[in-house]
Amino acid sequence: MYESKFFKARKIYDNVTLITGLGGEQAFLLEGSEKALLIDGLSGVGSLKAFVRELTELPVTLVNTHGHVDHIGADFEYKEVYLAPDDIWLMYAHSDMEMRLGFAKSGAMFAPLPTEPKLSDVTVPGPVKTLPIKDGDIFDLGGVKLEVIAVPGHTRGTVVFLDRDRRVVYSGDACNRNTLVYGEESTSIEEFKESLLRFKKFQPAFDGLWGGHGGALEQPEIIDSAITLCDEIMAGTDDAVEAVGFTGKACWYAKEKDQYYRRLDGGTANIAYSKERIWRKDIQ
Repeated sequence: MYESKFFKARKIYDNVTLITGLGGEQAFLLEGSEKALLIDGLSGVGSLKAFVRELTELPVTLVNTHGHVDHIGADFEYKEVYLAPDDIWLMYAHSDMEMRLGFAKSGAMFAPLPTEPKLSDVTVPGPVKTLPIKDGDIFDLGGVKLEVIAVPGHTRGTVVFLDRDRRVVYSGDACNRNTLVYGEESTSIEEFKESLLRFKKFQPAFDGLWGGHGGALEQPEIIDSAITLCDEIMAGTDDAVEAVGFTGKACWYAKEKDQYYRRLDGGTANIAYSKERIWRKDIQ
């Protein structure tokens, strides 16, 4: 374990380091023989670039799984990032320093913060050179290759990274225990299901998913769980638990959950959605 005032890092494989920010958000540093890939940039509270410099001497390429507040913070330090074109606007919309500080402080909901962050600790937003990333792209780090899979849903530009040799996916927020599909940046539930069905075709190639939150490896069957929830939401047979999203927008959870977003029925995937963005029998 290596840690600083703002970050914690631990090896999950011999060449892969999991980095956690104050809000519990996660990034992954993958090293090959020639270069390193940093998957996601956390919320930008504290210098992730300086922290990563202590972890590797290799040149680092930054990629975003999507454009949300807790994934784009380091973009403004590196000033260059691979990001799906559909999410470029979102990166800038979520660049506000107060917004990113608020996300980092939200980590206190789950555990006491190791330090009280200040606005002066937040990376200052500015122009970023955005390089397009798309389905089928390959990042070759030298002996380590990552394949890009587009999984629109959580956002329209969401992508995941498949390491076929390691048999693992770095999935951001594409499909997890608390997948948010209710914002203007999200697809409809119907479109999300289609993305998941396509993602499922890659299941034989991996044994687990490392997501943007949670600290643990998810099993591939979480995709099947999410597909089932999409069907229930569209059929109007889900629990439809009313809630308020992190942007203050009203949303509904497909399944009852506790304060830690765990399903009360012991299931895995859960989806927060907007009734205006689905087809349901009771709101035709």
